[in-house]
Amino acid sequence: MNPLILVVDDEPDVEVLFRQQFRRDLRADRFTMEFAQSAPAALQRITDAGDRSLILILSDINMPGMSGLELLPQARAVRPDVPVIMITAYGDAETKRKALEGGAEALLTKPIDFVMLRSEIDTRVERTA
Repeated sequence: MNPLILVVDDEPDVEVLFRQQFRRDLRADRFTMEFAQSAPAALQRITDAGDRSLILILSDINMPGMSGLELLPQARAVRPDVPVIMITAYGDAETKRKALEGGAEALLTKPIDFVMLRSEIDTRVERTA
C-alpha cells in the first residue's frame, strides 16, 4: 500500500499546487496525497486512514472554525506515530513556538519551499519502503 500524505488547507488552489508539484511522484505511485479543506474533515480522514501508512500530515494554521493549532493535539492523539508539519503565511516566533510546543515537527512559511518539502517527503517515503 502506498504511503499516504494528508494536506489540510481551506484554500482550494492548494490541492492543485501540490498535485502539480508532486505530479511525477503521484503518477509513479511513490505515495498518495489526500486533501482536507477543514480541520474536522482532516480528523475524519486521519481516523478513516486506520492501518493505512499515513506518513505525514501537512496542515495550514489559519483556517475558519478549528485552526491548525487546534487540530494538532487531536491529530497527534489519534496518530501519535505520524509527524505533523504546520504551514503558515505568518512565520512569527510566537506562532512557531506554539506549533512546536503543540507537537509539530516543523513550521513552513508560505510560499512553501517545495525543494525542502520534497526532501522531507523523500526521507519519509524511504523509511516506509
